[in-house]
Amino acid sequence: MERFQKQPLRDRLSTPIQYVKGVGPKLSKILERKEIRTVEDALYFLPRTYEDRRHLKKVSGLEAGRKETGFGEILLSGVAFYSFRRKRVFEAVVGDGSGVITLKWFRGNERYLRDRFKKGKRLIFSGEVRWFNHQKEIHHPDVELVEEDIEKDYLNFRRIVPIYSETEGLYQRIMRRLMKTVLDEYMDELPSPIPEEILERQGLIDLPEAFRRVHFPEDGDSIEELHLHRSKGHGRIIFDEFFFLELGMALRKKGRVLEKGISFRTEGHLSRRLLENLSFRLTRAQERVWEEIQRDMERDLPMNRLIQGDVGSGKTIVSLLASLKAVEAGYQSAIMAPTEILAEQHYLNTHRWLEPLGIQVILLTSSVKGSEREDLYGKIKRGHVQLVIGTHALIQETVEFQRLGLVITDEQHKFGVVQRALLKKKGESPDVLVMTATPIPRTLAMTLYGDLDVSIIDEMPPGRMPVETRVFHESARQKVYRIVGEEIRKGRQAFIVYPLVEESEKLDLKDATRMAEQLQREVFPEFQIGLLHGRMGSDEKEQVMMDFKRGGIQILVATTVIEVGIDIPNASVMIVEHPERFGLSQLHQLRGRIGRGRYPSKCILLAQYRSSEEARARLQAMEKTTDGFQIAEKDLELRGPGEFLGTRQSGLPDFRVAHILRDTRILIEARREAFQLIHEDPELTQSSHLGLREVLKRRWQGRLDLASVG
Repeated sequence: MERFQKQPLRDRLSTPIQYVKGVGPKLSKILERKEIRTVEDALYFLPRTYEDRRHLKKVSGLEAGRKETGFGEILLSGVAFYSFRRKRVFEAVVGDGSGVITLKWFRGNERYLRDRFKKGKRLIFSGEVRWFNHQKEIHHPDVELVEEDIEKDYLNFRRIVPIYSETEGLYQRIMRRLMKTVLDEYMDELPSPIPEEILERQGLIDLPEAFRRVHFPEDGDSIEELHLHRSKGHGRIIFDEFFFLELGMALRKKGRVLEKGISFRTEGHLSRRLLENLSFRLTRAQERVWEEIQRDMERDLPMNRLIQGDVGSGKTIVSLLASLKAVEAGYQSAIMAPTEILAEQHYLNTHRWLEPLGIQVILLTSSVKGSEREDLYGKIKRGHVQLVIGTHALIQETVEFQRLGLVITDEQHKFGVVQRALLKKKGESPDVLVMTATPIPRTLAMTLYGDLDVSIIDEMPPGRMPVETRVFHESARQKVYRIVGEEIRKGRQAFIVYPLVEESEKLDLKDATRMAEQLQREVFPEFQIGLLHGRMGSDEKEQVMMDFKRGGIQILVATTVIEVGIDIPNASVMIVEHPERFGLSQLHQLRGRIGRGRYPSKCILLAQYRSSEEARARLQAMEKTTDGFQIAEKDLELRGPGEFLGTRQSGLPDFRVAHILRDTRILIEARREAFQLIHEDPELTQSSHLGLREVLKRRWQGRLDLASVG
């Protein structure tokens, strides 16, 4: 332990948890299951909820319909069998002399429950009280066994008590004892470099005090605010996380202003020729965004712009116009997509539009091997190729461009600052255009794309029909097939989407390959059925899509390969099998493949009986709205920012406490303060800001390319 005592504080926060007093190797292994490996991890492992144990009620005083906390002794425990439910239920009858209450577990390890909740044990229990057969009971309560005298145990009683997420062998008393040790030994010197004037303006408490009050609230703290993460302690920690994120964003944006960019001044011949060859006209929104992009590209500063729009709003064509402007000025363009399927989709559409204009377009993915790959590398390096479309393969060191002027990333929430920076380094300060296939809530766009200017395509192409979305269950499968048959007999076409290509032994899901055969043989023998999935070659995929577009295929059975890039105006119905397996944004993308012509369209989500509460909420949201922004808000609400973004891939520091939706007000304030500070001290050279530099570099860990802060 001595060797850690003399370390600088930053290193002390990195102290392995096993060296904290009272932990050791055995407990540290258990803590690792909760991703607690260091002292800092422990500090940020905040309580999931709190219990008010300042005044414990008698069992007789516990009220039905409310979440209550009580204390008592187990009078009886064991398994009861309810024949009408065909269920085994573990029960513990608890009393305190004033009355009894039954604690029930409908699922869980029976042996573990028997061993833990034996007759005579004393416990604290918490949960929603309900009436059943004229008796009080709580289902799946939070429970803590008690061995000490509660009158003298001030860490666990007579106060607002923190409740942490548990795992086997890691119980509440152990966690509270650990947190108290960590706070006592490591908190006094915790750096809090945010300037005092900002803290005063925002009414924020000191960071060490914030951690103390979040882990061990004071008597005067509001338990309601603690539950909602709105206490003074939570607010300070949340502001801290957002502030350093936005400080990094402000530095990136400020640093860009100092870069010299490319001025693409052209006559616009190529973009005009493309527009003349298209079978449609740009919408007013597309024209407005194209004008914004042209203004950016003609300035001698690097463009860093986000095109945001709903499914089918026409982002791709606008990005191609930008590519043509770069090509006409004598530069190359690159489009990076997150998956091979999406890269192929872009290529199939793009080369048909651009090659008649004399533009050489190639596809570069990890599937391209050997001599073919070397040949493509050579063409890119010599400048024989004007537009390169690809995946992460584009950012490999072996890929060299002769004169890269424009970088386009199809974001899909999968790319972030790191990947954009790597591709950008392939040229000398090229312009950057980011596309998002799903509209992103404003607060999230501020966070994820805080260093970009935003263009919004908020108008759909004319003739798009509203899509009616309905959830059907397995029992209605024949009815669903009848709806599809009726549409095809009217001359329309249909998509049937599956989550798997081939049958899986592990997942009980219908697969595209097997079902395409069964549908052709047993359900729709009179119609032509096609199959499309990601394992097919590019030429094969293109042939299937062309057959479908020309009407040779009436029903296309597919995986999510059709999520983007397919435009079939005659398709008026879609079945999505196992929709509970898809995310909201993905379902919205799939739905965007229909309703593209002049016919009313139907999206049918054919769900299984058993699905999670979150899955049901997703499907209900799909029925209620076709607005991409509302869908994205709901998706973010259900999945949280980490999963919605894929935070690790996006290059953002992980939020341990802050939540973008819940804490919008704090995010906006933190952003304003951070950008103002960088405006006043662009290099963070003032003596009072040196601590900010240190924390910023540690938080971002090289993910920001912050040359301007050393």
